[in-house]
This record gives sequence, structure tokens and C-alpha cells, in this order.
Amino acid sequence: MLHIVNGDVVGDKLKQGVVQGDVLVWREVYPAGPIFTNPAGVEERAMRARVLQETMEIPASDYIKSCEEQEQRLREYTKYDEVVLWFEHDLFDQSMLAYLLHWFKGQKLGRTKLSLLCIGDYPGIERFYGLGQLTPAQLQTLSGTWRAIGLHELELGSELWQAYASPDPLQLSTLLSNKKAELAASSLPYAYDAFTAHLKRLPSERNGLGIVEQTTIQAVRNGVSTPLELFRLVTDSLHVLGMGDLEYWKVIRALMQGEHPLLVIEGGESGIDVRRIPDFLNRPVTLTVLGNEVLSGSKDRIAVQGIDEWFGGLHLHGHEVSWRFDDLAGGLVQH
Repeated sequence: MLHIVNGDVVGDKLKQGVVQGDVLVWREVYPAGPIFTNPAGVEERAMRARVLQETMEIPASDYIKSCEEQEQRLREYTKYDEVVLWFEHDLFDQSMLAYLLHWFKGQKLGRTKLSLLCIGDYPGIERFYGLGQLTPAQLQTLSGTWRAIGLHELELGSELWQAYASPDPLQLSTLLSNKKAELAASSLPYAYDAFTAHLKRLPSERNGLGIVEQTTIQAVRNGVSTPLELFRLVTDSLHVLGMGDLEYWKVIRALMQGEHPLLVIEGGESGIDVRRIPDFLNRPVTLTVLGNEVLSGSKDRIAVQGIDEWFGGLHLHGHEVSWRFDDLAGGLVQH
């Protein structure tokens, strides 16, 4: 039996006698960087590696090596009678799950059974963020509760991945709208909320701030004063995204960049990687005049600061963008 899990914390716990068989930790951050229908292509992988190195300081060579190693292990699935996918409700996991379902849809499973364990809560835990919160004993109670994955789930997962990887976000928005009930009734009940939250990451029609930037700047205006406090508050408020620290510091750096920063961290110059500021986690964070104007809607973040960001397969770059999200109407707007 092969267990594919979403992170080393969960993987290490499963190896403590929680499950029988081998454990493969799928190390990816699909909410960040460029996404392609086939991310394993040579050119696609090289481009993704370059962007992740530039924006999150993940060494390109290490990233490529890790991908090649985990994909080699994935291709060995035929050695196992059963492959179990362990995932949770947030975008970090749901994008990973969608990719793996897309990949398995293109394989001949033969005698190998494919199963899924995907949860969004756990008894006794008031704020459930993920499987990594659970003790080995708690994970043990989940062992064996997974459900078999059929062609229907493989097709849904593949559709989600292809729409997520498309440079046209309307594909994903339309898919979510048309298949909301179908997703809810399937083994993928968390996909709708996770990928809807992804679309809300696009720049707002009102002020150019995506949901992460909006939540961050509003928190600073409300009195949150350090990067550490911001990280905790924003990732808690937007737990449906499942953001890690590397993803979030990328957002902070973008808000500080250029000649028109929206945020300032004491001791940090515009455009500097925040992690290079000594003790940056506890440094004072302040909102600039421009930051206040953008938050109020009198200035537009994209117009004054620009953007260079990937949202799945969509790349928004420059001071004018082709797609935005309308906070009030709750949908995409094309320009």
C-alpha cells in the first residue's frame, strides 16, 4: 500500500506505525508560481522552477530534483495493491489533489485500487487547519476510513486541474458554477470553496487588492503591528487557502516593492526580501498614505504599483490587467 500525503509533518506521523505500507510526501506549492496542465514538461518545469526561485527563494535545482524524485515514485504505483491519497479542505491541498487525480486519470490502474481520505474537520478540534494538527493516535482513527475513487472523481479532479491551469480563469469560474452540486455530492466536497477562494485572490475590481492583500492591509489599519502577527491573523482568517510562510512573505514583499509601497517594515528597504531584515518577524509594520488610499478605494493598487503574479495558469503583469474579481457581485470581470 502506498500513502500519498500533503506534507512531511503528516508523513512522519504516519510512519510511526499509523499505517502499513510506504509513504510518499508530495512536495509542491501549486497556489504559487505558474501552473500548466502538464507541469512535468521540461520547459514548463524549468519556467516554474525559475519563478519559484525568484519569488520564494526555492532553489531551482533542488525543486527540479525533488519533482523528478517524487514523480519517479509516483510512476511506481503499479507495485501497490492500493494507493491512498491523504488530503484536507484548503486550496493548498485541493490543488494538489486535483493534479494527482488528473495524473491518475491518464494512467491504466490495472489491479491498483485508488482511495481518498479528505477531511475538513476533526472531532474535538475547534479550529481545524489540517492533518498536521493531529497526533499519531488521532490519525490512527482515520486509518481505513478512506473511500474508493472511481472514474467520476478522476474526471472531476482532472476537469478542476485543467481549468485551474488555464490562462482563462473563466473556465474555472464556469466549472465551479455548473458543477457546484455535483462536487458537493462527490468525494470532492471541499473543491468548490477552495477554488472559489483562489479566484478571490485576483485583484479586486474596487481597488486592485486581492483577498490576501486586502486582509493584510486592513489588519495593519486595525492595529496589527508586526509581520508575525500579520501572518497568524491572515492565515487564520483565510485558512481556506492553506497558505504557508513562504507564500505569505511573497505577498508582503510585493506590497513593499517599488517606488510606491503600500506597507513599510522598519529596517526594510523597498523591494527587499523581508526575511533579510534582522528579526523581521517582530519589526513594526506601518501603512503608507498610499496604502490607506488604496484600502479606501480612492487609488488602485494595480495602477500605481503594478503586479507580476501567477494565479494558476493566469499571469497578470504590469499596470493594466485582463482579469479582476468583483467583490460585490462575487464574480470575474474581464477588461
